[in-house]
Amino acid sequence: MRHLKRTAKLGRQFQHRNAMLANLVCSLIKQKRVRTTLAKAKAARPLAEKMVTLGKSGTIHDRRLAAARLHQEDAVKILFNEIAPAQKERRGGYTRIVRLNQRRGDAAQTAILEWVDYAPATETPPETAGEKKSETKDSAPAKTAEATA
Repeated sequence: MRHLKRTAKLGRQFQHRNAMLANLVCSLIKQKRVRTTLAKAKAARPLAEKMVTLGKSGTIHDRRLAAARLHQEDAVKILFNEIAPAQKERRGGYTRIVRLNQRRGDAAQTAILEWVDYAPATETPPETAGEKKSETKDSAPAKTAEATA
């Protein structure tokens, strides 16, 4: 019986599962957004939120605990210097899971795991020279019409 055993096994052994989740959280810290399966996102969310909680207190002991769990010093620096100070006022719920469609190969449910306050930069296409010329041509006859009237 598996009563009160709530860990998602994800078809992996203990060490492989912990390494995979640590890598997933490090990717989330570095890239601010990760696309993965829904089961992995649900399993990584508590770990990511615990790391932010450690980062908010910011002691050297908490930094060592985070480094021991994540195994990547550069991710720990980003976590403690950028992400945790940005979440200082929030009392929990630092991550969001957005469900996507099913993956084509194995029909696994996919999802995006991202920080709640993360807003991706929307790229606006730069105006081409042709658009600028058309605006000046349209405005030039209007000015001459106003001048003659």
